[in-house]
Amino acid sequence: MTTRTFVATVNGRSEKVQVTGSDGRYRVTVGERTLEVDARQPMRGLWSLLVDGASHVADVAPGEGGRRVDVDGGTSLVDVEEYARHVIRTQGGTGGGAAGQIIKTPLPGKVTHVAVTVGDHVARGDTVVVIEAMKMENEFKSSAAGTVTEIRVHPGQAVNAGDVLVVLKGVEP
Repeated sequence: MTTRTFVATVNGRSEKVQVTGSDGRYRVTVGERTLEVDARQPMRGLWSLLVDGASHVADVAPGEGGRRVDVDGGTSLVDVEEYARHVIRTQGGTGGGAAGQIIKTPLPGKVTHVAVTVGDHVARGDTVVVIEAMKMENEFKSSAAGTVTEIRVHPGQAVNAGDVLVVLKGVEP
């Protein structure tokens, strides 16, 4: 059985969620609380849930900034994303300013591709390094234009959270 980790944001409050199981039967851990969940979708947008023995019906529809979920007379705005993507998005993976930019990895993984060489000029949004973490490929991009002055990793190298991947100088916003 595989366990997948997500970050669920409900009405603006984010929480790490681990889900183990398949075929509609799951063990869901949110914070310190673990729930047994049986989830079935009898029709598009409608879910039948059995949560720790209690029956619920959830009406799920697209909403601005996530999905609108109506359960037991209450409505919540819910957005769910893979944990690794959440970490990269919220912890940045980059630092710098007018003088330069240091691109770091916010999570451990393995370098699968280095897309630049020392001396290359990169534009904002250019991919500089790709890392495989938690069975997902994550592209690290320049947040501004500049010139590559250091590359501190190579393909196949294992990296830890906080390791410097690439250093840029002459960064222009």
